[in-house]
This record gives sequence, structure tokens and C-alpha cells, in this order.
Amino acid sequence: MERGGGGDEGQFNKYALACAVVASMVSIIFGYDTGVMSGAMIFIKEELGISDTQQEVLAGILNICALVGSLAAGRISDYVGRRYTISMASILFMLGAILMGYGPNYAILMTGRCVAGVGVGFALMIAPVYSAEISSAKSRGLLTSLPELCIGIGILLGYILNYVFGKFLPLKLGWRLMLGVAAVPSLALAIGILFMPESPRWLVMRGHLPKAKKVLLKISNTEQEAENRFNDIKLAAGIGDENNSLAAKENQNGKSVWKELLLHPSPPVRWMLITAVGIHFFEHATGIEAVMLYSPRIFRKAGVTSKEHLLLATIGVGLTKITFLVIASFLLDRVGRRKLLLVSLGGMVCALAVLGFSLTMVEGSPEQRLAWGLTLSIVATYTFVAFFNIGLGPVTWVYSSEIFPLRLRAQGASIGVAVNRVMNATVSMSFISIYKAITIGGAFFMFSGISIVAWLFFFFLMPETKGKALEEMEMVFTRKSHRDVAAAGTQNNTR
Repeated sequence: MERGGGGDEGQFNKYALACAVVASMVSIIFGYDTGVMSGAMIFIKEELGISDTQQEVLAGILNICALVGSLAAGRISDYVGRRYTISMASILFMLGAILMGYGPNYAILMTGRCVAGVGVGFALMIAPVYSAEISSAKSRGLLTSLPELCIGIGILLGYILNYVFGKFLPLKLGWRLMLGVAAVPSLALAIGILFMPESPRWLVMRGHLPKAKKVLLKISNTEQEAENRFNDIKLAAGIGDENNSLAAKENQNGKSVWKELLLHPSPPVRWMLITAVGIHFFEHATGIEAVMLYSPRIFRKAGVTSKEHLLLATIGVGLTKITFLVIASFLLDRVGRRKLLLVSLGGMVCALAVLGFSLTMVEGSPEQRLAWGLTLSIVATYTFVAFFNIGLGPVTWVYSSEIFPLRLRAQGASIGVAVNRVMNATVSMSFISIYKAITIGGAFFMFSGISIVAWLFFFFLMPETKGKALEEMEMVFTRKSHRDVAAAGTQNNTR
């Protein structure tokens, strides 16, 4: 599978990188929308006078709508292609940004947020899948982690523009520009993505073999590598030289995909689905959205009082996120997904426990202890963000987009994204209520406990996929194959 045939094949392909970068731009828009809302809510509450419950709904409705978008995007991307699905996501972001930027009242604001939410579902499903399908096994970790890195860049841009618009523009105009400016890059991307090549694996699945071969020649370093990848993809899609028309037709019709995924999955597919659902569940169940969306509230609870200082502190969160996402991008193909994930969860457990402790002490301590509590809370928050983004954050999207076989990849990834959005919405819409019920320190102790469960889940259920071709994943997720390979290795060693 994706066999080596020459010294050039291990080199990085710049055209494939360019394709992944352009596809990942849609994630910058999503990240910006997430980051900018954390600061914009301060000003929205001041002008529109919305309640805490309305803030929770405004924060979380994006993810409820993204659930719908992600489930629809899987089937749509199989019919119209990966490129057009990215373009559709960009158009939805543009419409949502225009409505939110207009935002004369809470109802219009919510409508724009819902439209953007459907775009989020499209973007989160399709960007990693497209990046995975154009990359080779040796560079897939880096290319498939680019959407998550772009989300981080978008979040940081949102935090920075929060500060700039909030400081230099009047209240009515400031938050509307924060939300509406995303319409411009959305339109540019919707057009620009059409100049990129389609996924060769989708082209094979649809029976467009000459077009797929042409794309593979561009994203491979040698003709031999392109030929090897082409043959492996055809084999995985069940397409041979004699029966490619029939197999392609079956793939186009999408026969039995949901049945094979949910009703009668084979043991490897069942294992893939459990792992994909689990990693998406724990990405948000461990509390990252509480920190990214409500960081101004956390810092206010810790003792930061002015709006300017609150927004500056959140910029630090964004910088930390990007720094460690960049580090993770280069480690994924060297260290591996599994090791990074386990280290990440271990660090998150400790950081969340310290954050819970420091916030509890600040709330219950006399005035003179606030200084050290504030410092410890900020350090713990940044440490949590760092550990999350060196492992769990990027690995979630890399892993879930690479493990499913071609015939199930889009729908399998869409199920993972749906779970991801449900958990994101759950945390977004309940965090304020949770910390009011059990204190803000208690909320982070709870997240620390969930992180321990997540570490155990990944330790026992997650196989390593580093360096494996997409067409090999069913073998990776077959326990019997592992035993056979180990037994064969033992026999060879004794000969």
C-alpha cells in the first residue's frame, strides 16, 4: 500500500501542501467566528441586554446547527465532490456573517448564527477529509492537522479584532464589525477553492479514473508513486480494470453505506466507529470549549476586572493554541498519534486540577491571596490549552478522517463531527449553569476527572496509524491481523 519505489517518494510534495492549505482556509473562518464571539458577547450583552441563558443559547446554537450540517455534508460530499462541499461551506459562512453583522436584534443575530452553524458542520467534516485524501501516508499527519491549525489562527484573529474593534470603535459598530467582517474572506474562498483539484479518491469512487490519475501525478513525487497510489485506491474502492463501471456505479449510488456503518458493521468498522465517536466525544467533554469561549469569564473570576485586560488575556490563549498546534503538526508524523494523545491527556488532567484548585482558592480566600490565585489560574489555563493543542485537538481531526475505508469515509467522518458538535453545544450551553451549581473550580475538577476517563479509553482502544496508507486501515483495526503479523515475525526470528 502506497509502496516505495524511489528515493524521491519520501520527499514532501509542495502541490499537495498547497491544496491542503487552501482547503483548510475554511477552518480559519470557523475559528474566527468562535474566537470573536467570546469577546463580542461582552458588548452584545451590554447593548442588547441579553440574559446569561440567552448568551448560552447564542454560544451553543452554532453547534446544534453544525450537527445538521455535518450529517448532510457527508452525503453531499459523496455526490458533488469534496471541493464543491468546501465552497458551499464558505457561502454559508458568508451569509451567516452578513446577518450577524447586521444584527439589529437578538432574533436576527440568532438566525445568522444558525446559518453559520450549518457552514461549520460542512467545514469540520470536509476540510480534514479532503486533506487526508490528497496526502501520502508519510505526510498525512501534517496535512490533515492543518484545518485544526487554521481554526487556531482564526480564533487568534478573532481575539485580536475583539480587542481592536472593542477599544477603538463605538459599541454599536464594534461588535457588528467583529461578526460581519468574515463575509469577505468567505466569498474569496468560495471562488478560490474551485481552482483546486478534486480529491483523487473521490474521483476513483465516482469512476473518473483518468482524472484521478492526473491529480495523483501532481500530488506525488514520481510517476511510480502515483501509479502505486492509483492502484491501491482502485483496489480499496473495489474497482478493477474489467468491472470499474459497475463498481463506480455502486459507489455513486451509495448503496448500504449507513447500513454497513451502523446496522451491520464488520468488526474493524465497528472498532473504527467506536474510536471515532470516542475521540470526538472526549475532545469537548474535557472542557476546551469552556476555556476558549468563556475565557473572559474565567479570568474575571480569577480577578481580572477591566475589559481591556480581559481581551488581552484571551489573546494569550490564542497565541498558546497556535504555538502548540504548529509543534503538533510536525510531531504527528514523527512521534505518532497515540503517543501524542496520551501525553496530551496526562498534561490536561494536571492542568485542569490546578485550575480548579486555584479558582476555588480565589473564590474562598481573603483579599490578599488574590494575586497568587490569579497568576496560578492564568498559568493553568495556558498550560491546559497547550497540552490540548499538542495532542487531543489536532489528533481528533487527523485520526477520524483517516481511519475509515474510502466507501465509508465521508459518512463516517460526518458521524464523528456530529458527535463533536453535540458535545461542543452541550458544554457551550451548560457551562455557566454548571459552574453556578458546583462553583467554577468544581467545574474544572469535573473536567479533570473526565480527562482521566479519556486517557483510559485511548490507552485501551486506540491503535497507532502513523505511516499507514488510508487503504491499510481495515488491517490496522483487525486484531486478528496484529496477532498474525506478530506470530509471523516470531517465526521469522527463530529461523
